[in-house]
Amino acid sequence: MFKLVKIALRNLLRYKRRTFLTSSLIAVGVTFVLVFVSSSSAFKNLMISQITDSMLGHIQIHKQGYMASIDSLPLTLNLDQKDIEKLEKAVNSMSGIKAYSPRIKFAGMFSNFMETTNIRVNGVYPDKEEAVAPLLPGRVKQGEKVIKKGEMFIPELLAKGMEVKVGDTIVVIATNRDGSVNGKQFRVGAVIESVTGPGGRDGYMHIEDAMEMLRMDQMEVSEVAIRLDDFDKLHSVSAALDAALSDQLNKAGKPVFDVRTWEDLSPFYNVSRMIEVMTFFIRLMLIAIVLISVMNVMIMAVYERIREIGTMAAIGTKPGKILFLFLIEGFFLGLTGTLVGILFTCAVTYVINAVEISFNFGRQ
Repeated sequence: MFKLVKIALRNLLRYKRRTFLTSSLIAVGVTFVLVFVSSSSAFKNLMISQITDSMLGHIQIHKQGYMASIDSLPLTLNLDQKDIEKLEKAVNSMSGIKAYSPRIKFAGMFSNFMETTNIRVNGVYPDKEEAVAPLLPGRVKQGEKVIKKGEMFIPELLAKGMEVKVGDTIVVIATNRDGSVNGKQFRVGAVIESVTGPGGRDGYMHIEDAMEMLRMDQMEVSEVAIRLDDFDKLHSVSAALDAALSDQLNKAGKPVFDVRTWEDLSPFYNVSRMIEVMTFFIRLMLIAIVLISVMNVMIMAVYERIREIGTMAAIGTKPGKILFLFLIEGFFLGLTGTLVGILFTCAVTYVINAVEISFNFGRQ
């Protein structure tokens, strides 16, 4: 066995040009495959983080039935004070949760005293919302990065369309759960970058302003958004939360809470699945191309050494040993090419990380 290894290494060193070309081919193929896999995975993770860290959060909890009517943002399906207390108790006792943010969401009319248009309003606690959606301050294009009482963050889409700038006074009109129409003046505290989809018309105000505007005597929230310590534990934490809240039933005997991950809330989840499928097939094609190329080189190497194989057979070398000799050579070629390819991949990924290539997915 050891003699065959020595002979195989000697053969590889004797045919330096062929060894170099074959190892280089393997190294280049490994580099292409690994760079593609790592960049596509990074692209998908960046896309997900842009969505979850700028608005959604990793997990959201609503009252059962709210998601079926989410387009109309119904106030009649809010979580009341008792529900919130039970929910906070479960969340605080759960490991793996980094932060949570209660939100009041409602539809309203936005006016600059000259024109009126519709707007979706999020009433939030500024500190809690920033902990759940850390990219929200980064979406601010003009103005302050902290939501203050009496001020609103308005989307760039509305700011341009209604010709409103930071410091202007605007009016927001909304209907509370009893059907009463209420209006309140706000100062534009900031203009934020719009996002793709329905969230492109989302504005933000302090949750106490939202409660005052909707004439809420006690706290009610539309949803509670949650951020995890480790995103990889998304499904396990979601299942644990669902199990912890499943014993909370309404008068009809049905669960009060509805636990959803970002995958259930964003249409971009389907895009990420498509990326995974495309990545898998492209990876297969790249690997197949590399293997076919290496096989072609190895076959040519065998044909070039027909006389050598004949001589070895003539002096009594068994066919199994000759085959094993070529397998050992192929193994060392593959090992060398793979190690060099990994080094090349590390160098390429280091350069890519140094350049800090990034983009704003789902944001306009």
